Amino acid sequence: MRIRLHLKIFIFIAIFILTRQIEIYGVLMLFALFHELGHMLCGILLGFKPNCFEIMPFGLSVGFAVKSENYNRKIKKGTRLTLKKLMIALSGPLTNLIFVLLFLLFPISLFGIKRELLIYANVLIGIFNLIPIYPLDGGRIAKCILEICCGRREAYEFSTKISMLTIALLTAISSIAILYWKNVAILVILGYLWYLVMTENRKQKRKQEIYEKMETMEGKEEKIAIG
Repeated sequence: MRIRLHLKIFIFIAIFILTRQIEIYGVLMLFALFHELGHMLCGILLGFKPNCFEIMPFGLSVGFAVKSENYNRKIKKGTRLTLKKLMIALSGPLTNLIFVLLFLLFPISLFGIKRELLIYANVLIGIFNLIPIYPLDGGRIAKCILEICCGRREAYEFSTKISMLTIALLTAISSIAILYWKNVAILVILGYLWYLVMTENRKQKRKQEIYEKMETMEGKEEKIAIG
């Protein structure tokens, strides 16, 4: 399995050290690992084989090798693969919810870290990942549901619009929060979310161009066949 480390993580570590928030960052990254292991376990149970593992500034990401037969069975306007992706996306936040319930029900302390901080970290990771911005879990969930209901192309278009609307609202809310709390970490997280949105927008634009070229080619073939 290929393992990739994003070098930007060291910039984030330095920022959180300077802002004296390295402890919470370390706890968040620890439970981000458990969050991703939840994705991995779900993927393995659904028959996928992990083929890459990425360590990013605000979490981790696991990739799976996809078998062609998952594309063949249709589920409304999506496929069996779409449904499996939806289940994998849900499994991460569900893992954090399980940890929250575990720490609430039992007086557990991990590595001397207070139970309140453990609960806070898992709630924060769960909520953060449910933000409907692709490729966060919330964005993946929204895209999968849209793909089943509307089709793949429409799902890409709608999920991009949802991501842009969400990041615009978060920017407005975060601007007020930064002025009130004067917390640099909020600005860093917001910048990272903008990076995700802009990166996915570029990918979506390239996919849109491919779809348009395919439609143009199909139109030409139809004209030739008629002629």
